[in-house]
Amino acid sequence: MASKNLSMVGHLDEIRKRLIFTLIFFVIIFFIAFMYVEEIYAFLIKDLGTKLAVLGPGEILWAYFTIAGLVSLAITIPLLLYQIWAFVAPALRKKEKHTIGFYFPVLFILFCCGIVFGYFVIMPTLLEFIQNLGSGMFIEVFTMQKYFSFVLTITLPFGILFMMPAISMMLTSIGIITPAILITYRKYAFFILVCISALISPPDFLSQFVVLIPLVFIYEISILTAKFSYRKVVRSSVYESEHTDS
Repeated sequence: MASKNLSMVGHLDEIRKRLIFTLIFFVIIFFIAFMYVEEIYAFLIKDLGTKLAVLGPGEILWAYFTIAGLVSLAITIPLLLYQIWAFVAPALRKKEKHTIGFYFPVLFILFCCGIVFGYFVIMPTLLEFIQNLGSGMFIEVFTMQKYFSFVLTITLPFGILFMMPAISMMLTSIGIITPAILITYRKYAFFILVCISALISPPDFLSQFVVLIPLVFIYEISILTAKFSYRKVVRSSVYESEHTDS
């Protein structure tokens, strides 16, 4: 019992050290990004064609902290993933360690690709549609807080959803899911994707449909990648079984 308690204390101490190290790294990057907020802000609104309005001094401070926080979070994510990997790796089997170790950087790359896709493809399309919809009817004044909330609402879900194909491959490789499960729950997944598209897009059918198409496509790709991974698992199992018998 005492040895178990000592082991638990050791694990908690290791988690604490890794979290503290990651937090210190985040704070350092935050202060560096804070010094370059003006340049980052200029890049984010360069295609907007207008300056953003603020409704008070608090919004200016909000923008500085939000931009610096998002940049530092994006840069810290790879380190956080590594710290998680380094902590759980000793408890994994060799095959699981190899599989998850391969997919961790892939997941981060796909997350970045989803953010880029949402920002450079989906967001301009929706923004142009919304502006055309209100053209001649309203004076368009975008506040800084509303605009960046709009950007986050569009881009972040795509960053997460772009990881689905790799996650399905990884979970299939270690035997947690199968392609049959993804196919069986496809209709429920589509319902969830419809809800997501309704939440992150304007309340009109065309915008929601434009957002829904890539989400459904990503889910179908996830099924295909799971099938590919499942075939590899089956072939590997057959190969090991034949050599064990021989």
